[in-house]
Amino acid sequence: MPRSVRGVLLRSVHPHPAQPIHTMWITDQGPTPLRAGSILLSWAPSLGNGVDVTARLRLASAEVLLANWPGLRGDWTPVVHPTLHEVIGLHAALSVATHALHLANHLAAV
Repeated sequence: MPRSVRGVLLRSVHPHPAQPIHTMWITDQGPTPLRAGSILLSWAPSLGNGVDVTARLRLASAEVLLANWPGLRGDWTPVVHPTLHEVIGLHAALSVATHALHLANHLAAV
């Protein structure tokens, strides 16, 4: 990972693990607030020629550690893909449910 970035922001994760994970570099210059539901991936060399991969999830009020995969070797995207794909889908479903609840509460108050 280049020194001037803090990681990559996931843009999309295809349902099929063989497809690439589309990302965008996030620079390390100044605070870069992520929007809710965003996943930031970062990695660093680990002992034994592997990499330590970390995923952070931005929630409405905080950025939390989603997962940590230590010592991955070679092409590590198939290892992290299932978690990333499922979390993106889960967050989307929870967002729809939250909006539906707010709408139902609004309609009930009218």
